[in-house]
Amino acid sequence: MAHHFANEIPSRLSMWQRVREYAVPPSMIETATARRAVGDWAGACAAARIDVDLDLRAVRDRHGTDLVHRLRADLRRLAPDLLRWHMPRIAPDGRLRPGLTLSLARYPGCDAAPLELVVRTPPAWADAGQRMSLALWEGSAHGAPRHHPHPHPERRFRLDLHRHLWDAARSGELAWRCRTDAAPPPAPPGLPAEPDAPWATGRWAAEAELLLRAEGRPRGAFAVRLGARSRAVLELVAPDDSHAPEFRPVREEPPPQEAAALPLLPEAAARILPDLELLRAGLVTAERLHPLVAAALPAYDRTPGAGPAPGPAPEPGDPHRVECRGAVHRIALRDGALTAVDHDPVELRREELLVALGGPALPCLRAIDAVHRSPEALPAVRERLRHGDVTGALAVVEGLLGPAAVLRDGPLRDELESAAARRVDHGLFRSGLVAVHPAADAAHGGTAEGGEHAEAGHRPRLDRHTPPLMRRKRTGRGRPRTAC
Repeated sequence: MAHHFANEIPSRLSMWQRVREYAVPPSMIETATARRAVGDWAGACAAARIDVDLDLRAVRDRHGTDLVHRLRADLRRLAPDLLRWHMPRIAPDGRLRPGLTLSLARYPGCDAAPLELVVRTPPAWADAGQRMSLALWEGSAHGAPRHHPHPHPERRFRLDLHRHLWDAARSGELAWRCRTDAAPPPAPPGLPAEPDAPWATGRWAAEAELLLRAEGRPRGAFAVRLGARSRAVLELVAPDDSHAPEFRPVREEPPPQEAAALPLLPEAAARILPDLELLRAGLVTAERLHPLVAAALPAYDRTPGAGPAPGPAPEPGDPHRVECRGAVHRIALRDGALTAVDHDPVELRREELLVALGGPALPCLRAIDAVHRSPEALPAVRERLRHGDVTGALAVVEGLLGPAAVLRDGPLRDELESAAARRVDHGLFRSGLVAVHPAADAAHGGTAEGGEHAEAGHRPRLDRHTPPLMRRKRTGRGRPRTAC
């Protein structure tokens, strides 16, 4: 049965509902799937906004033909839209976790250090378009992008043990890899015990066994990250090889350094799949999921009789109707622009001239001006821009105002201009021209723009270049106020 929330939808589920609605649009899935079906893995990556930083010829010259064959086979099985669907995200907007290097596949036996196929996300200040990049990690600083904040693979978010989250040929494994119908074992100390906590404790033992085998340890201790400064150290035990393993807290807590060196259970194994939570809460239907996810999820996890999931707010139709001079007038798209069709063109030009001279505007003209500046569909446009779907956002704007419309000053124009400016920042980051944003350097006493040292006590101006963390510190109401 679906969970019923007495007061409101939890913020975590509300975030994932918006992510599932806007982050991976159906047009992206259709285009990426069509290109992958004909063997065009590079075209599929381009459709999913993933930049390919791979040169297979250079890889062959450096590591041999065998590695290239294995790498090309993984690239052909890669479903980039499915990878984007399952990528880690951050609250409250649900954007991609910034500055992340995530391992997709490991290739041991090639050199002293195993090679890894990785996907990277840009830092927060350069995340316009929500683009990702695909590269080969060679186990050292050689070939790593110097401008990326964290070029090393992050073991907390590794997906090489969860190929069903990006490999189209193994997406069916999602059915048993996320099973949560079994009775979960007692929660370890420090683990939230609320029923809505997204911990998949029923799968920890099986996932820990896969993790320890990949690390060359048939049994032993492993760690689970519970929070920013807390983790649980558990032990995988079994009477013999014929019994299913179980986990239990270690008898003696190891020192912090030893605990940090233990194998870490990835987030994909530690938490319940967000799609399952949304289905059980009745916030999404299987038809709105990714096709590979909807086909793999078992029937018992779909919510029967929960009703249709709430969709986005309905967008204004065509024509609109406005009360003007005691009558109901229509506002519709004509010749590619929004026009008051019940007024004569000569009358409209006369009224527009009167408004330019400071006179009052007709209700129809006021309605058109309001739609141009802050339309009802602005939240949908903002969400699409936030997740990098510029094409979808422009389609909403053109469907509302027409392709020949001229934007006027207001929130809608500000959103579109800000998105365009952020794309420039992303281009500078990709080219390596700007590694760390100048505002961040000035805030920490580094050099300001132009190579000059920031003055003592200098506070950089808040603008679109300011990192989000600094902006929150400068504008938060909770910070102490001083007279200086």
